[in-house]
Amino acid sequence: MQDSYIIVDIGTGNVRVAAAAQNGQVLGVAREDIVYVKDNDYPDALYFDPAQLWEQVQRLAKTVLATVPAASVKAVTATSQREGIVLIGKDGASLIGLPNIDHRGREWEGIMRDKSRVYQLTGRYPTSLFSAMKLVGIRERKPAVWEELHTFLSISNWIEYKMSGVAKYEHSQASETLLYDVAQKQWSKELCEVFGLSMDLLPAIAESATVLGDVLPDVAQSLGLNKDVKVVVGGGDTQLAIKSTRPAVDDMVIVSGTTTPIVKLTGTYKLDDEERTWTSRDIEPDRFVFEANAGVTGLNYQRLKEIFYPNEGYDVIEKELQENKHTFCMASLGSLLADEEVSLTRGGFIFPAPVSHLLTRGSFVWATIFDIACSIVKNYRILAEVDGHRPDYIWGCGGGLQSKVLRQLIANLTGKKVQMRHAFQQSSAIGGALICNQALQLNVTMNDSIEVVHPQEQEHYAALYAEWEKTRGYFRNMN
Repeated sequence: MQDSYIIVDIGTGNVRVAAAAQNGQVLGVAREDIVYVKDNDYPDALYFDPAQLWEQVQRLAKTVLATVPAASVKAVTATSQREGIVLIGKDGASLIGLPNIDHRGREWEGIMRDKSRVYQLTGRYPTSLFSAMKLVGIRERKPAVWEELHTFLSISNWIEYKMSGVAKYEHSQASETLLYDVAQKQWSKELCEVFGLSMDLLPAIAESATVLGDVLPDVAQSLGLNKDVKVVVGGGDTQLAIKSTRPAVDDMVIVSGTTTPIVKLTGTYKLDDEERTWTSRDIEPDRFVFEANAGVTGLNYQRLKEIFYPNEGYDVIEKELQENKHTFCMASLGSLLADEEVSLTRGGFIFPAPVSHLLTRGSFVWATIFDIACSIVKNYRILAEVDGHRPDYIWGCGGGLQSKVLRQLIANLTGKKVQMRHAFQQSSAIGGALICNQALQLNVTMNDSIEVVHPQEQEHYAALYAEWEKTRGYFRNMN
């Protein structure tokens, strides 16, 4: 019986629980959609019920543990969407969950009078996406909740709190709050004053890959776990995915999921003079994540599949994409570029009129994949422009890179090799296994096989990229 870990992963769209062996082999996965509720007290606000999410986590954990011997489990850890939080009351109860897609603080963004100063301290241009503004929204319009508030946690740290009874905030997650000085690696009194928030709200900070304590007896009994199972501090979902690639400082990593962060790992705190990028703490001590994000890339692909390939698998799509030789159809579908001040709210496809007999459903999905690739590459170029990129390769991980066509397009457009480690699709689970090994001080041999995609036809794809930029410009002018 091989020893294993349980990794809880709370994404934007779903909650997933995985079991992984110490060598990173994924032994089982169960998932459900997260239930969000529209909050009519604000123009653009969503919340979730923490009790309901905790029930889902326990149910999914039991499903996974039905296929993995509970006695083999040595530790549990968690990762989650980075800007989501759960508010904790004075009696320790979970009051309300606010996901990353909650913008209840947007009406009060004006309280940040010097946003450039906030950028200097936090490494990100401040908006209602981040946790401090969610707290401001609660304070301004939900006084009953505010009166009861004692502290708050990232969603992954809240899962660990439910498991262990210990409330601590991990550094990579704290980077997303606008209350944390990323360079100094600590909560900031100055930033708390910007938002009118007391530092008493802020919990102690913990390093990733450290042990919070043993799993609580009632949780152990409910899940059928041994009472000495350790609860390990995890981190942001992007950071755990990055860890699965085992990169070095100066490496670039593409994390392709519902959204697609493109990151460079640095040993010093980097900022962009034009304030286009994010800089966060990594889960590795003394390492930073310098980031641009291409936005809802994977979600676009998923929705186009539902329209054009509702009854076929991704293998059918890939076959048709590889056979598609007609690249006259271009798309711009709302992905994000770090150098655009306003995200695009209109998009679509452009192709020659009248409609050609060569136009197929594959043409539209190819254009979607090409839009994703170009958006990734544009953000990659912005990071490289600010801080350079010497290696001849880029690491890739995440479910979005299951598409061989996407991997090849990224290589062709960047002129860099794209490298994926074994089981790159399960990057969060593998990252979770790695930090549990670290916390338990185990030296475990991982599968080191690497798939490499080499660039091809760079001149041809440079011309197509120029066409994509024209398409992007057309839709930008419509917004």
